[in-house]
Amino acid sequence: MIDLSTVGPLERLFGLSGRSALVTGAASGIGAAVVETFVRAGAMVSAWDVLWPGEPGPVAGRRPDGSAATVGRATVDVADPEAVERAMAEVVARHGRLDVLVHAAGITDRTPSLEVSLEDWDRIVDVDLRGTFVCVRAAGRAMVAAGSGSIVTISSQLAISPPGGRAAYVASKAGVIGLTRTLAVEWAPGVRVNAIAPGVTRSPMTAAIEADPEVRARFLDRIPARRFAEPSEIAAAALFLGSDASAYVTGHVLVVDGGYTIP
Repeated sequence: MIDLSTVGPLERLFGLSGRSALVTGAASGIGAAVVETFVRAGAMVSAWDVLWPGEPGPVAGRRPDGSAATVGRATVDVADPEAVERAMAEVVARHGRLDVLVHAAGITDRTPSLEVSLEDWDRIVDVDLRGTFVCVRAAGRAMVAAGSGSIVTISSQLAISPPGGRAAYVASKAGVIGLTRTLAVEWAPGVRVNAIAPGVTRSPMTAAIEADPEVRARFLDRIPARRFAEPSEIAAAALFLGSDASAYVTGHVLVVDGGYTIP
C-alpha cells in the first residue's frame, strides 16, 4: 500500500533506484528502450539478447544524477531453459536479488496461415510463448522466494484484435496474456505479473510493415493516433508496471496502441 503523502518527489514513486532489473530482447527496439529507461530510473540493469551488435559485455549508461552506470549484457536464448536458468542465477548472484523482469524477447512472421510450415509455427511458439514461460518461471522462482517482485511480459495488440494471418504469432501472444493472468493469481500477493500489448512500434521487427506502403496505410487507417508507437513510449509503460506507481496493479494487460483496439 502506498501513502502518497509520504512518498516525496513523484520521481521516487516511478523510480527504480537500487533495484535489480532484467530485460530480455534488449539489443534493439522495445527492449533497448526499456534498458535505457530503467537505467535512467536508477535500476541496476542486466540485459539479454540472442543477437548483439558486436560482442556482448558491460556497457555504460547514465543514472538520473548523471553518474555512470554499468549494464551487464549477456547472450541468452530465451527458448533454452538451461541457458536461462544459468544466466538467471548469475543475475541474482551479481545483485543479490531480482526485483523487475521485462520480457521483451520475441519474433514474428507474416506468412498466411494456410502457408505457414509447422517448423515455422514451432519456432515462433518456442520463442514467443515457451520462451516467455521459461524466463518468467526462472524469475518467478527468485521473486517468490524473496516475497516481492514485478514481472512485465510483452503481448501484442494483435492478440486482442487480430487482423487475420500471423496465426502462430497471434496465438503465442494470446497465450502470453493467459499465462500472465494465471501467474498473477498464483504468485500473489508478493509478486505482480502484468502484460503490455503494444501497437505497431517502430523497430527492426516492424520494418517490413513500414516498408510496404499498402500494409503501412492499412495499419494507420485503423489507428486513431494516426502514427506508430516509439519504443520509448512502450518503455514508459514498462517503467510504470515495474515501479511502485503500479503497486496495486496485477494481472492487467496494458494496451498501448494509439487506439487500434477500440471497438
